[in-house]
Amino acid sequence: MTRLQWSEALSLDMTAMDEGHQTFVELLDLAHEANDDRLLEHWRSLFTHTARIFEREDRWMQNTQFSSQQIHSTQHKVVLQVMHEGLTAGESGDLATIRKMAAELGQWFANHSQSMDAALAMHLRKTGYDPATGVLSLPDDIALSA
Repeated sequence: MTRLQWSEALSLDMTAMDEGHQTFVELLDLAHEANDDRLLEHWRSLFTHTARIFEREDRWMQNTQFSSQQIHSTQHKVVLQVMHEGLTAGESGDLATIRKMAAELGQWFANHSQSMDAALAMHLRKTGYDPATGVLSLPDDIALSA
């Protein structure tokens, strides 16, 4: 399986999302490259970062009444649960589970980013939502988007 690498094809042309996604890809690569002594540390960093970017996206969806919020947030919850299970397995000495998850996570992320996150980025632009400030400059467009 080909490992995920950051490229412009993954860019959503929204700095706040792209920076978080690029860091995700970098942390996933560190997990791929890690020897057994450092794998758990890198997986934990990836899990923490992923939880942070998912929480932020969930907040943006809530703030802008994103119509696909439920399905998008559910994917976030499921992926975090699976990643947490990997963390638990790794803490018990089962590093093979983390390595398998890392191999599959890149494919999931690329698909999620180019479908669900791309739709969210488009919605945020359409409503004039600034992720950095939380300011909604076109609130009337929310009713049209919902």
